[in-house]
Amino acid sequence: MRLVLVGWGAIGAEVARLLQERKAPVDLVAVAVRDAGHSLPYPLITDPSQLAALSPDLVVEAAGRAAVMPWGEAALAAGADYAPASTSAFAEDGNLDRLLGLARQHGRQIVIPPGAVGGMDALSAAARLPLATVTHEVTKPAMAWQGTEAATVCDLANLTDLHCFFEGSAREAARRYPQNANVALITALAGLGPDATVLRLIADPAASGNRHRIIACGDFGRMEITLDNLPLAHNPKSSALTALSLVRLIENRANPLVI
Repeated sequence: MRLVLVGWGAIGAEVARLLQERKAPVDLVAVAVRDAGHSLPYPLITDPSQLAALSPDLVVEAAGRAAVMPWGEAALAAGADYAPASTSAFAEDGNLDRLLGLARQHGRQIVIPPGAVGGMDALSAAARLPLATVTHEVTKPAMAWQGTEAATVCDLANLTDLHCFFEGSAREAARRYPQNANVALITALAGLGPDATVLRLIADPAASGNRHRIIACGDFGRMEITLDNLPLAHNPKSSALTALSLVRLIENRANPLVI
């Protein structure tokens, strides 16, 4: 399978390392970067128009919100499937519809990776019957919210107990707290959509890591999924599970057994 990775930050580099370590049946034909001055063991491209000549089967984006649309449009037009990790781009009206139109036109797929959250297969399956509610709670150490709008609505440094400082739609959470926008939109796309999915953002002075708790109720029954994620060893701002979910997605596209 011919793969192009868009982005060579902590996530992209870890994905490439794991694919090589695991001897995945994948040919990484290029890495898209902003500056071709990087020294990498892979061919480099800097412009989406270069994708067509590579004939990729799959393009995986891990470069940030601004990269989603230009690389997605070029990937689909080049006849590749597209897996955007920066799903926060879909908080903007029209973006997902534009890519879906291109996917239909070219007979390709947009594949949403689960990123730092889990159970999206179960949530998406449950949504085949009517869902009543989906709530996604994101709990982080209190000071991990420093530098966000949370610092203006509560005294993060002096909290003595966990405090929910935001409760609203996934779309609103994605716009006001963009560092959590990817997980918000992934849950929303799997279930009730960005306007009906409830996000609760919580600061916990006793927490040592990040926790995601997803609760869904509907005609299928009830589910509750909790994940306590560890960061990448070499980048504490990135979840290890985000990189691992991309590796799984890529391997599932290349391997004869899909789980």
